[in-house]
Amino acid sequence: MSVAVEIDPSPLRTDDQGVIRVGGTRVTLEQIVGAFREGVTAEEIALRYETVGLADVYATIAYYLNHRESVERYLASQAEKADNVRREHAETLDMTQLRQRLLARRGST
Repeated sequence: MSVAVEIDPSPLRTDDQGVIRVGGTRVTLEQIVGAFREGVTAEEIALRYETVGLADVYATIAYYLNHRESVERYLASQAEKADNVRREHAETLDMTQLRQRLLARRGST
């Protein structure tokens, strides 16, 4: 008996901000790959991110393993973007003024 082999489409999609997400969820490629790198099994990842089905977790891991170089570049780019955002927020946020306001609020209660 012969089995018809069908190729399933990738569950990965890129949102409007250029973030790669899994299926119709808000779970990112970074989250799945990060958990996989930590040694978390596909089953545990599916439990951790309940909106992502087990088949999509396996498909995401397979995509990562088959395209490791390009995924690593993407992950490095996303990490750099996150670092830039953190730096920008740290530069614009004056912690001294915030601390003074919080202490003043605490004193008035």
